[in-house]
Amino acid sequence: MSRSFPLDRIRNIAIIAHIDAGKTTVTERILYHTGRTYKIGEVDEGTAVMDWMDEEKRRGITITAAATTCDWQEHRINIIDTPGHVDFTAEVERSLRVLDGGVVVFDAVAGVEAQSETVWHQADRYKVSRICFINKMDRVGANFERTVSMIEEMLRAKPLLVQLPLGSEASFEGVIDLVENKAWRFGADLKEPPVEAAIPESEQARCARARQTLIEKLAETDDQILALYLEGTTITPEDLRQALRRVTLAVKGVPVLCGSALKNKGVRPLLDAIVHYLPSPEDMPPVRAIDTRVGGEVTRPPKDDAPFSALAFKVVSDPFVGRLVYFRVYSGTVKVGAQVLNSTRGKRERIGRLLQMHANRREEEEEVGAGAIIATLGLKNTFTGDTLCHYSQPVLLEAIRFPEPVIAVAVEPRTRADQDKLGGALQKLTEEDPTFRVTYDQEAGQTVISGMGELHLEFLVSRLVSEFGVEAIIGRPKVSYKETITVPVEVEGKFIRQSGGHGQYGHVFIKLEPMERGGGFQFVERIKGGALPKTYIRAAEVGIKEAMETGVVAGYPIVDVKATLYDGSYHEVDSSDIAFKMAGSMALRNGVAKAKPVLLEPIMKLEIVAPDQFLGDIMGDLNSRRGHIESVGARDVMSVIRALVPLAETFGYATNLRSLTQGRAAYSLEFHHYDEMPAELADQITGKAMAR
Repeated sequence: MSRSFPLDRIRNIAIIAHIDAGKTTVTERILYHTGRTYKIGEVDEGTAVMDWMDEEKRRGITITAAATTCDWQEHRINIIDTPGHVDFTAEVERSLRVLDGGVVVFDAVAGVEAQSETVWHQADRYKVSRICFINKMDRVGANFERTVSMIEEMLRAKPLLVQLPLGSEASFEGVIDLVENKAWRFGADLKEPPVEAAIPESEQARCARARQTLIEKLAETDDQILALYLEGTTITPEDLRQALRRVTLAVKGVPVLCGSALKNKGVRPLLDAIVHYLPSPEDMPPVRAIDTRVGGEVTRPPKDDAPFSALAFKVVSDPFVGRLVYFRVYSGTVKVGAQVLNSTRGKRERIGRLLQMHANRREEEEEVGAGAIIATLGLKNTFTGDTLCHYSQPVLLEAIRFPEPVIAVAVEPRTRADQDKLGGALQKLTEEDPTFRVTYDQEAGQTVISGMGELHLEFLVSRLVSEFGVEAIIGRPKVSYKETITVPVEVEGKFIRQSGGHGQYGHVFIKLEPMERGGGFQFVERIKGGALPKTYIRAAEVGIKEAMETGVVAGYPIVDVKATLYDGSYHEVDSSDIAFKMAGSMALRNGVAKAKPVLLEPIMKLEIVAPDQFLGDIMGDLNSRRGHIESVGARDVMSVIRALVPLAETFGYATNLRSLTQGRAAYSLEFHHYDEMPAELADQITGKAMAR
């Protein structure tokens, strides 16, 4: 295929940060400076291109990851602007899974915040190369050095300063480029490019020290710079750029820049840094996959002439064009109308229109190749995490893992007309959002929706009204508890039914063992001598899994259990898959009841920033909520309290915190882990479940 941009001139990046650090503002300025837009969008005014959904405009926050494309210095930059609120962490997760690099935005006043840590560790998990942009340098309280120190200490990162700020707060007027050893000043006209200037005499000693530190840090991890340094050879700007690129691609350091995106200060140098330091698809190792024909591992290099392979990472129900599936092409090419294989589901699909997305606007493409991030129409059976590949060379890429929902509410339609539309609307929302679950409570006769937090569910319910025209009544939030066992047990499951014709006979012995927290479920087969046919073993496993979904103690899902099927018996005539499925289910239920079961509750990580004078009241309140205070730090005149608190104790916390602090505190909340509930509280929940 003929490319408009060579592979080494493509950058696939995410803009990631804590909420309100300025991600969308940075993206809007990038689009303006690259000529993608001709009017600067503002988040506060609801005119930001990337926050195109009505809910995003109303709330002034990014809720869904939006993709766009722009060009800079003969490079194509594909950008995904991600949400900063923890309730929408799945959007960050799936974006980082398919991108090669990231720009992490920090607020120069707040520094490293709670969600900054979360997105940083997500990027670590996917080995995404990053550069840091310290934003809002013109705000009162901005502190560049403190933010860099927090990046080093809290994120265990190696910051490589490629810029120093010229001034701070109201006097912030430019940056010193330590690579080129020159200064750039930003004028009053926001649309004018920065002007090159000499480094002020008062800053020269500071600049020399910082440049020397940069060279020494690079020499610690880059052999070429180390050789030049030891030989006493003059290190040129190009030497530094190449070394910074090598270290960044190896995820051994992060270049740090600064500016004020709102005032258009530092955006052009940031674009240069994206081009210079972040990887192209060609720099990435060949993606690993499983050959579904033979079961062995294969690789797919990022080349147009390799077999086609891609990963679907996002599904959107567009009101104008229909069901859009976003995918990243890892190898090969694909054309409009091509037939591909969804190897995850074993179904063939036909590629409809190929659309290069710019937020909610679209540009048609006839063919795309390796490294492309594209959306398509026509894929009816493809969902988030599915692999698309050439049907003659099927492979399976690693799927995307998402956290489990932690909060649930009951939803009921207001009218009969709403009832007819509710099911279809909820199905479309679950296709779009892997952390949104819909179940039906048979006992209560209610539809229950689950998500990552109160804001997450509130947003989805708003979409039911605004996009699907469904009016719904929402119940009170409920915690998604889990059940688990604490001791190993061996148990027998026997299902025998006699009737006029063939009977039913299934008989298994299983051993249940507790796993470490977060271990999920593991099934192990230890049948010897062919005591059970393979088909009955699989049926018993299905029965065990189904019984785990409904629980034993209080009707909550069972987790962190290892089930080993080690013996059993069957009847030549009466045995069936259904009988062994029932036997497995009975064994699981009997075993859990004997294995000292306990309830697990979701524990949230809470970070509060409040004036020092309210510290005592806040800590007392946290103790009353069964909170465990991990640390108390200082940020200028504010105290920063980090604690772990059960989710059940956080409902309505915003109102309570405002009353405690006269409205002067802020907090962020995110899921941390599941932990065992105190026995007396677990008994209350179990009692309520039994009463129902």
